[in-house]
Amino acid sequence: MQDKKMIVYLVLAVFGIGLSYFLATQVVPKSLVLLTKAAPATKVSIGSSYILGSRILVKADGIDKAVVNVFAMDSSGKGVGGKSVELVGEGVIDPVSQITDNQGKASFKISSNIEKQNEYIAKIEGVALAKTIKVTFRK
Repeated sequence: MQDKKMIVYLVLAVFGIGLSYFLATQVVPKSLVLLTKAAPATKVSIGSSYILGSRILVKADGIDKAVVNVFAMDSSGKGVGGKSVELVGEGVIDPVSQITDNQGKASFKISSNIEKQNEYIAKIEGVALAKTIKVTFRK
């Protein structure tokens, strides 16, 4: 009779260890990933958004292009995708408006035949950013 009890306890112990191992390696990690996965940012913070130029000194030949990037960010600094961005200023802006990608970035190329320094304003969903950027076109 005691041998049968010992076998039952041994089987229960092995089953318990196996179940614990399965939970620790398969179920818990997947649950933690689902619980901690961040939701995508949806609300733009104009104060956190910004405008940058990677080429802001270009030839005034209508061919050479300045590159201006606008980043739509939420209040915690995460990019917000799917937002309309418009770049306003003189010269040829390609494209004039664009939808942000998943990182909140919209990119514009600017050219001009006129030798001049132009100021550009970025608008996200119709609201202008406080900072602007200047692009210089030279012969």
